[in-house]
Amino acid sequence: MPSSSSSRRRRGRSGGRHAADETETRNWAELPLDAILTILHKLDHVDILMGPGQVCRSWRGAARDEPELWRRINMLGHADLENELNLHGMAQAAVRRSAGRCEAFWGEYARDHDFLFYLADQAPSLKSLRLISCYDRLTEAIMKFHLLEELELSLCPNLNDSGVFGVIGKACPQLKRFRPSKDVFCDFEASVYGKDEEALGIATMHELRSLQLFGNILTNKGLTAILDNCRHLESLDIRHCFNVTMDDALRAKCARISTLMLPNDSTDDYDLVVKSPIRADSESFLHDYMGSCSDYELGSEDYGDYCDLSRYLDGVYEDEYELDEEGKMILGGMRMFMK
Repeated sequence: MPSSSSSRRRRGRSGGRHAADETETRNWAELPLDAILTILHKLDHVDILMGPGQVCRSWRGAARDEPELWRRINMLGHADLENELNLHGMAQAAVRRSAGRCEAFWGEYARDHDFLFYLADQAPSLKSLRLISCYDRLTEAIMKFHLLEELELSLCPNLNDSGVFGVIGKACPQLKRFRPSKDVFCDFEASVYGKDEEALGIATMHELRSLQLFGNILTNKGLTAILDNCRHLESLDIRHCFNVTMDDALRAKCARISTLMLPNDSTDDYDLVVKSPIRADSESFLHDYMGSCSDYELGSEDYGDYCDLSRYLDGVYEDEYELDEEGKMILGGMRMFMK
């Protein structure tokens, strides 16, 4: 007859196996809502839209019906999925789930021209907006974000719109952090846009605490305007702003800045791609932007032939079956002009 102690040991081992089986077969759909939300808060929002939100009814409900989960939307870090997923549609879904409570939206590669207007309508309390490599009508849309305290517009090609920074300064009086950084210093832009136009717009942002202008073409004049008008600046990053020369006057004005990064400082900690500077007189400019024209030597016969406009009329036929009357008239005018 087995002893009572051995029976207890067998029951104990059996009970242990039973407990382990219960753990292994736990129904995750029955987790309490607070536990599900704790798990979802550890994921970024693209992951939530792609995965956990599709697990089962309870998880889908938590991902869809809890606005607090979407109060700060982060969709950065998924640029590699741009051609595989409808990131614009996912961004709209994320903003919609916030039910008007969204205070921060961070995204990249948004190419839909109406998304910022949608965001402004659905997130009237937005305080933080970070956009990287986005193509949208910034000048029109930004006027709707009156409560912004943080704004990033890095690698956005349409920032050259005339006066956009001045518009931001007027529309966002509470702006404290601004980052319109680039991946390359392009000095030839000055011939079209003016070196200090953006800087003078930034000078209207009087409440700025932090400013990063990586790769900007501003000069000492523009930087002086910023320092004189943004009296609360605590952090300033002007790395790769090679038109700035740090003379004694500028160094004196920057003495109050607690965190200061200068044009030639290391870029090891810069979180975006860094390209080699491009200047109008550099070989990279002639090669990348002048194209085959740089293959011809000024004053040479080949260069004269390259500039002869009549060479571009080769293959343009005057046959009545190829050109209508208007076309023949235009072609004749071109030939007379080039005589």
